[in-house]
Amino acid sequence: MTMERVKWDGWAPAQRATLLFVRQGGRILLIEKKRGLGAGKVNAPGGRIEPGETAAAAAVREVEEEVCVTPHPPVERGSLKFQFVDGFSISAAVFTSDGFTGEPRETDEAVPMWVDERSIPYERMWADDRIWVPHMLAGRRFDGRFLFDGDAMRGYELDVHAGAVRPAG
Repeated sequence: MTMERVKWDGWAPAQRATLLFVRQGGRILLIEKKRGLGAGKVNAPGGRIEPGETAAAAAVREVEEEVCVTPHPPVERGSLKFQFVDGFSISAAVFTSDGFTGEPRETDEAVPMWVDERSIPYERMWADDRIWVPHMLAGRRFDGRFLFDGDAMRGYELDVHAGAVRPAG
């Protein structure tokens, strides 16, 4: 399978998910995932959207569940579509938040870690992150489409939009 063979028009994911990057003072709150898709990798807190739940509500819930903090209201930054050659597919709505209440704590799902935004450990993350995270940090909105074979990225397309981001709702 190649990027050209994926029918992105009309593409519908098997699962819908979120990622929420809490930013504060030049640092970003990341996690080391303990289980599920991407276990052992570093990522932002996030997870699947439950039936009837908005993406923004799911993002907040997942941060609360994974690292025990409540993020300030999230701002939508972009969307990601992932197609795996084995047939699995997932979309992710990406959000940022400018702060939180509580104290990050390890849970059975994740180990929280604060990272300087200039020293993000891309080598421990999914391969696509180094492509779109810099745009998110710069305040640009983006839409990405990625093809993976297991952990290996086989291709991608990224549309970057200058201008305003949308408050989550």
